[in-house]
Amino acid sequence: MVGLYRLLTRWWTAFALAASLALLGAAHAFERFGGLAPCNLCLKQREVYWGAVAIALVATLWHLVSRGSRGTPRIAAFLLAVVFATGTITAVFHMGGEMKWWALPATCSGGGDINLESLAALALGTGPVEKVVMCDAVTWRFLGLSMAGWNALISAALAVFSLLAAKRPKDARAPRN
Repeated sequence: MVGLYRLLTRWWTAFALAASLALLGAAHAFERFGGLAPCNLCLKQREVYWGAVAIALVATLWHLVSRGSRGTPRIAAFLLAVVFATGTITAVFHMGGEMKWWALPATCSGGGDINLESLAALALGTGPVEKVVMCDAVTWRFLGLSMAGWNALISAALAVFSLLAAKRPKDARAPRN
């Protein structure tokens, strides 16, 4: 167990990169193959993972270029913790709106991105009819949790692991050469 902890904290940015890409891939698969169109808050949650991909990719490349003699940079693990905590907050906000705990912004209820040209095209029948996806409508559940609920749990776990990697003990690092 200690060996797994050392491996995980030493290569955390690579694990975070893989996890973020896997979650983005799953979201796109649900959209493409499952027919579940994302709402505005779903897209905001994806932006968090794209930010995590950027940070983790740079840190992992740095780790590989520096031959990994001291493990991944702690600052990268801390930044990933902040990014994943932001994802947790966004997902909890989305989940709370789905559960009707609070009201969601107007852009989540179809009130955003309306312009005169799109209304005229819709009235004349020349433009495409775009179905507005409501953020407060749950389109998929598993074990009683919506996608936003699962995203909140996963983001929170990734934030905790990122903090553990940022605060790893000195013996988890390789000795200097």
